[in-house]
Amino acid sequence: MASTELERRVEDRKPLDIYLNKLVGDHPFMVRAADISTTGIYLHKLIEPTLPEGSMVSLEFQLPNSDEVIWARGTVMREAQRWGTEGIGVWFTILPRAFRRIIEGYVAQAA
Repeated sequence: MASTELERRVEDRKPLDIYLNKLVGDHPFMVRAADISTTGIYLHKLIEPTLPEGSMVSLEFQLPNSDEVIWARGTVMREAQRWGTEGIGVWFTILPRAFRRIIEGYVAQAA
C-alpha cells in the first residue's frame, strides 16, 4: 500500500507507544499503538483475527502521564503495513467529550 494511502487522517497525529486492550465482541486482544489523533488511532497487530473494514471495536487505554482510563469505540477504516508490521487504522465513533479533551491535550503537548 502506498504511503499516501496511509496518510488519510486530516487531524494532526502524534506518536504513541503504549499497549492497550482492543475488544472485538466479547474477546479482548492486546495491541500496540503507533500514533493517535483526536479522530483515530493506528494499532499494530500482535495476535488477533483479521477484521474487515467497517468492523466495530472497543478500546481501553491510558495515555502516558495520565491516570485516566480512556474508553472509546471505533470503526476499522483500513488494514495496512507500516514499519514492517501489520496494523489497522481505527476511527473513533464513540468518544466521550472528557476523553476527547484528554487526547487533544496529549496531541497538543506532544507537538
